[in-house]
Amino acid sequence: MQGVKPLHSLGQTQMSQAQHATRTVTEIKYPDRFNVVVINDDFTPMEFVIQLLVEVFNKTIEEAKDATVRVHEDGKAVAGSYGLEIAEQKQQESTIIARHHGHPLKVIIEKVE
Repeated sequence: MQGVKPLHSLGQTQMSQAQHATRTVTEIKYPDRFNVVVINDDFTPMEFVIQLLVEVFNKTIEEAKDATVRVHEDGKAVAGSYGLEIAEQKQQESTIIARHHGHPLKVIIEKVE
């Protein structure tokens, strides 16, 4: 192998032999949760609220009845806790259904702290 020159003699520089340690810290943060809250009013029938909770929020009849009683007695009740996009969708769907049936039911979203 005469005539073959090593790479460093061909004008190419050697890479630095020093090694630098780099540490990356990744913090995992779960997405915020939002409660969809049904607000009491004097006009929306309890039977309608029960049906809405069953159809939109996938509650059982018993869960829906309990939540409706809480709305009636406490002025409001949490219908479900979701990520932001799903909470907004549930709120809008509930409001559209209530308005379609002529009820002024108010459904809001509250951030879970």
